[in-house]
Amino acid sequence: MKGILIFIVVFGILVFVHEFGHFIVAKKSGILVREFSIGMGPKLFQVMHKQTTYTIRWLPLGGYVRLAGPDDTAKIDPGTTVILQLNEAGVVKRIDASGSQIPIEGVPLQVNSSDLVDDLTISGFENGEEDKLKTYHVDHDATIIEKNGTELLIAPRDVQFQEANVWKKLATNIAGPLMNVILGFVVFLIWSMTIPGPSTTVVSHVANNSPAQSIGIKANDQITTLNGQKITQFEQISQIISKNKNKTVHLEVKRKNKHKSFRVVPKEVTINGQKAYQLGIYAKTDDSLTSKLGRGWNSAVNTTGLIFNAVGGLFRHFSLNKLSGPVGIYSQTAQVSQMGFTYILVFLGMISINLGIVNLLPIPGLDGGKLLLNIIELIIGKPIPQDKEAIVDMIGFVFLLILIIAVTGNDIYRYFIK
Repeated sequence: MKGILIFIVVFGILVFVHEFGHFIVAKKSGILVREFSIGMGPKLFQVMHKQTTYTIRWLPLGGYVRLAGPDDTAKIDPGTTVILQLNEAGVVKRIDASGSQIPIEGVPLQVNSSDLVDDLTISGFENGEEDKLKTYHVDHDATIIEKNGTELLIAPRDVQFQEANVWKKLATNIAGPLMNVILGFVVFLIWSMTIPGPSTTVVSHVANNSPAQSIGIKANDQITTLNGQKITQFEQISQIISKNKNKTVHLEVKRKNKHKSFRVVPKEVTINGQKAYQLGIYAKTDDSLTSKLGRGWNSAVNTTGLIFNAVGGLFRHFSLNKLSGPVGIYSQTAQVSQMGFTYILVFLGMISINLGIVNLLPIPGLDGGKLLLNIIELIIGKPIPQDKEAIVDMIGFVFLLILIIAVTGNDIYRYFIK
């Protein structure tokens, strides 16, 4: 149960932050965001604020934004009975097309035709009087209650996504992946602040009955060289010792501005069934703010580099085992959840950066595919025809659907069957 809850939180944060990136940039660009949903499935709660309907849905997995566009406009089929709520000037401010048993107060209308994109009109017969066709003007910021009960703004053409200039479209598309990368960096900084600072080359204390104690290594000694190699990071010591194993190593330290040399044989120990070699020294940590922030930043940068290398390796030598879907992420989250909070933070940071980078790949269906179309639009100097863009999106959707099915099946096999 703990693993499931942590997975829901991690997955929810990743998707929420991604969608929030698209949302905030679209809003700032004058593109209508009809709905911002937290969760999926049936609606639990809704509230409208500044022309966007915010909903909370029953399934706590991710969320989505609905940008006004050709595929997401308010449409009413002829013959549908709606309720129109008018303002003092007789202009439609609200349309109830839900067919609810408890409609809003207003004028009942059997729709003959409607245009809620360009002309902003709705025509029909009031109260079943089929000999009197009446046409109403619809306010630019009118709302419509859909069949599922969600109330949204209609989507006039001037606030639709495709009507924005190419730079605003590009910014909106890149904002989601960019927010995931930013989240990853922020999480790594938080992780670094929650644990002891980076190790220094100064000895904190020496273990009893250890090789270091036997040769006289003391607290506050600064390790300068090991086997002639300059020591700038404490981690170098274990790396050099592991290469030499139980051979004598030459150690130099700085003690009160004086340099001392020692020869010592590392001690063999068994940790979790694995042989290791130790001197028995522990490092002081640098708990300064700048040191911790620097470590968090460097960890995020290194992680980003590793992910780029992994993506490159995926293209050079493709394998489903190099990919993970929700099932794989859940399995990994369940394992990490047993290791503690700091490990969960590192995992969240890695997955977030990974999600951002992968979404930037120029593949139809991903944000990177949309960015590619934006770049083409910049080059040719005019929008790509909607029918051709729809074909590209469909190809991308089919490709991603097949890939998701394959990855999910492989994850189930790897983590639960094999």
